[in-house]
Amino acid sequence: MAFLFEYGLFLAKAVTVVIAIGAIVILIVGASQKPKTKSGEIEIKDLSDELAQAKESFLHQTLDKKELKAHLKESKKAAEDKPQGQAFVIDFSGSLDAHEVASLREEVTAILTVANKEKDQVLVNLESGGGVVHGYGLAASQLIRLKQSGLPLTVCIDKVAASGGYMMACVADKIVAAPFAIVGSIGVIAQLPNFNKILKKNDVEFEQITAGEYKRTLTMFGENTDQGREKFKSEIEHTHTLFKQFVAEHRPGLDIDKVATGEHWFATHAKEFELVDEIKTSDDILLDLNNTHQLYKVKYKAKKALAERLGVGLSVAVEKLGVKVLSRLQSNKL
Repeated sequence: MAFLFEYGLFLAKAVTVVIAIGAIVILIVGASQKPKTKSGEIEIKDLSDELAQAKESFLHQTLDKKELKAHLKESKKAAEDKPQGQAFVIDFSGSLDAHEVASLREEVTAILTVANKEKDQVLVNLESGGGVVHGYGLAASQLIRLKQSGLPLTVCIDKVAASGGYMMACVADKIVAAPFAIVGSIGVIAQLPNFNKILKKNDVEFEQITAGEYKRTLTMFGENTDQGREKFKSEIEHTHTLFKQFVAEHRPGLDIDKVATGEHWFATHAKEFELVDEIKTSDDILLDLNNTHQLYKVKYKAKKALAERLGVGLSVAVEKLGVKVLSRLQSNKL
């Protein structure tokens, strides 16, 4: 038992030394590194080429020599018939604070610089349960930029596009969703804990000084008033009204009062309310588009500073080392 204790102590010291050295290296590199003007770059992936390679690989393994020869002959002839346009694919997986909009705006701008509104179109694979109003409002505005340029826009929902996610989706010319994708939740929610009673119980005073009657309506530490609650509620109602107006503007066929109750539905049910236009997965949409368009996935990749990359690498190394230490100690105990 004493050996195990000494062994664990030795490894703990080793981990501490590694962390300390790594932290010093990161600080030195961070201090010496000059900031770069270019914060990231657009990456393009040829999805049509990937699909073609997957098809060829499968056929080479399944067809006999005669069938393969005939297939290659047909493929060569088909290759001469090039797609008439391009379809640009964007993936957007949104978090609560919608920080992903920073990449989305770069991707949209890149597409607008090269797209031909007569032949090209855009497909957005969207996944989000919603989040902050201003963040998703900006994200929806980025998709509106595509619409205003004259590019046909399709939004695909495989899992969920609710609340702020649906605010983005409703902008599209066409919304396609997988059968059990969750859509809707056209509502607004705000939650705020209040610790005032705990502070009073422990004789802690809280002071807050504001200028303006409604500079602060509800607070986490002060004593909230009915007047503050009513004002806060009216602000939430106002936001909901703006949300409903936005959805109704872009989906005029909706009975907005019927669907803007904060409820969500599976896509098959949501289609009855005209919240979505077609029940299909994004995979099927891409396969269909590939028959008429050259598919390109557009992704903005932000560049990380060397110090940041080293920090991530160090954290991963420490985590792995910790797991190894824990596993070794547990195995010795057994």
